[in-house]
Amino acid sequence: MKILKIILIVVAVIIAVPLITALFIKKDYGVEREITIKKPKQEVFDYVKYVKNQDNYSKWAMMDPNAKKSYTGEDGTVGFVSAWESEITGKGEQEIKKIAEVERLDFELRFKEPFEATDNAYMITESVSENETKVKWGFNGHMNYPLNIMMVFYDFEEMLGGDLSTGLTNLKTELEK
Repeated sequence: MKILKIILIVVAVIIAVPLITALFIKKDYGVEREITIKKPKQEVFDYVKYVKNQDNYSKWAMMDPNAKKSYTGEDGTVGFVSAWESEITGKGEQEIKKIAEVERLDFELRFKEPFEATDNAYMITESVSENETKVKWGFNGHMNYPLNIMMVFYDFEEMLGGDLSTGLTNLKTELEK
């Protein structure tokens, strides 16, 4: 009986410690990367506003060229939805939520598999000179309690930041051809 009591206390502590810890861990994260492209701002913006063009530069889109994709609406306009289903990248969709012409695009990412989450992404274009444009690509997410405990074990800045950097490098290569 005494051993059972000790085992139950140990199990309770093992469960309680992460749950209590998660109360004090942030729930939101944001990652942003940038690159300068030797093209005029209008040309760069006109390319990135079309979600289908992400197939040419996004690391995630390039991970599975055989992914099933479907589209709803007119690409490059608010409300356009690009959905994907893949053995490698899971299942989800991306919707253009807001466009500030030649300045900024805002997207909502809705992940369905292997996990459910809704996050936001954006792309910002800024003139560096007449023929150079800085592109910022960012991602903002939220993890509800108690799943936010994962933020202790995963470095979203490094994990997502590397993928954003790869995508921006691919974008630069694509546009500077």
